[in-house]
This record gives sequence, structure tokens and C-alpha cells, in this order.
Amino acid sequence: MSRRSPLIASVAALAVSGCGFGPVDVEPFEVDPAAADTCAAVLQDLPEVVGDAVRRDVEPESLPAAAWGEPAIVLRCGVNLPAAYEPGARLLEVDGIGWFPEPGDGGMFFTSTDREVLVEVAVPDDYAPEGELLHDLAPAIASHIPERELR
Repeated sequence: MSRRSPLIASVAALAVSGCGFGPVDVEPFEVDPAAADTCAAVLQDLPEVVGDAVRRDVEPESLPAAAWGEPAIVLRCGVNLPAAYEPGARLLEVDGIGWFPEPGDGGMFFTSTDREVLVEVAVPDDYAPEGELLHDLAPAIASHIPERELR
């Protein structure tokens, strides 16, 4: 099973009976310690609404991650390049950010490969066309993460 399959499964929400949606469980991931301050700034400036999905809490809270809606759109900051990425890969450019699109089980994954700190966004199929949601996230990413030369 690819690493992309469990992520979609791991972002399933814990519904709180009668109280709306509970926090989104985000699978722990290795984060570059040098990215901590940058990711904290990005997370602070992310919008409360992406598309028409409202922001939700994530667990564990210590992860540099954010989530919106149900099923959850999940952003993870400080990730590594995806295994499928190769130099010269075709990117989806959204508001000045180059995203590497990768299909996963139940949705699409987009990784910002042209930034000093990489951000991954998992978008469930329910939000198709998935790439449209990246417009809402671009300002926070572009304002806090400098561009880097693609490898």
C-alpha cells in the first residue's frame, strides 16, 4: 500500500454526536526541526474557510497541520518531497506556487515543490476539482515560505 492510501484514511474525522465535527486525526509525520517557525507562521495565517469548508482542529495538536471540512482537507507543513517526484515533473501552478499533483486513494495530494519548506495538501475527491482549493491556501504559503530553485 502506498503512503498515500493511509493518509486519506487517517484524516477521517471523529464525529461528535450532535455537536458537529470533532478534531481530525492526522497521521504523525517527520518534520524538519528547521521548518518549525516557518510552519507556525503559515498555520497562523491560513484561512478559516477553504472553498466552503470550515477550519477544524487537528490531533495531535503538536503537528504542523491544519484541516477543513468533512471529509477533511488536510494541510501538512514541513514534509519531504514525495517519492514519486522527479526533477522536471509537470507542476500545477496556482497563484505563483508550483504544486506536484499526485493521485491517492480517495483524493489528490499536492506538494509545493518550489518552496524552501514543503507543504502537502490532501484533498478528498468530494472537493473536485481539487486544485481549485489551492487558491485559498496560496497567500499564507507565499508570504511565509520563500521560493527555492527546483531540483
